[in-house]
Amino acid sequence: MWLAAIQLVSGRHWQDNRKQIAAELAALPKVRPLLVLLPENFALFGERQGYLDGAEAIGPGPSADLSGTAPIQQQLAEWARDYGIWLVAGAMPITIAGSDHIHTSSLVFDPSGELKGYYHKIHLFDVDVADNHGRYRESETFSPGEAPVLVDSPFGPLGLSICYDLRFPELYRQLARAGARVLLVPAAFTAVTGEAHWEPLLRARAIENQCYVVAANQGGTHETGRQTWGHSMVIDPWGRVLASKESGGGTVLAQMEPGLIDELKRTMPVLQHARLL
Repeated sequence: MWLAAIQLVSGRHWQDNRKQIAAELAALPKVRPLLVLLPENFALFGERQGYLDGAEAIGPGPSADLSGTAPIQQQLAEWARDYGIWLVAGAMPITIAGSDHIHTSSLVFDPSGELKGYYHKIHLFDVDVADNHGRYRESETFSPGEAPVLVDSPFGPLGLSICYDLRFPELYRQLARAGARVLLVPAAFTAVTGEAHWEPLLRARAIENQCYVVAANQGGTHETGRQTWGHSMVIDPWGRVLASKESGGGTVLAQMEPGLIDELKRTMPVLQHARLL
């Protein structure tokens, strides 16, 4: 079993970002089963109006023609099917019926191109950062999701999260208690906050929950002037970084050893020992 995270430097336009992703997918090794995670804002990285204009409704499945109403999801389903991979679309804008806000959502496609599940980001990034952007207010565009999500897969249950969620360990503990074996963290972590906190938080989530963590980040300077940290990585349940990419576009790949999770749960059963529930 193999886990991969694709790092991008996405721009405002889907067709340009699509070319970046297509090149990374075409270069993947032929190992299977393979789970591939895209970063947050893989399809569109820009300003509020761009997200609103590019938002799609959740599509019904692989047999539907989504090219007119949901071209991004159509392409994701085709990629998953053509490459025979589990493809997790890190986060993209999803419409909310009757609302002037949208969700930012992670979508999971199986190797047949079927949408197996999706998660709406719960924690919104409303903070001030000492960088060239300064003020971040996701709540001006997005509405938060309301529930954690697990998706069954050959890798074990996948625990879904997005970017700022990483700072809320109670979400990941809830996913772990529900049976998650792989925690997915697509992100667009800023360069400032990423340098300070990205890797320590990721390794902590892996260690404390005894799960693999796959983290796909944006990694460079974008058209908008925003700077993201990169350092996409795969981490094992002991907290070891198995693969990492510092900056720019590219893919990190590591082998998953399911037996390691079982061994750690047997020899160090921290979830059973936890007394504050």
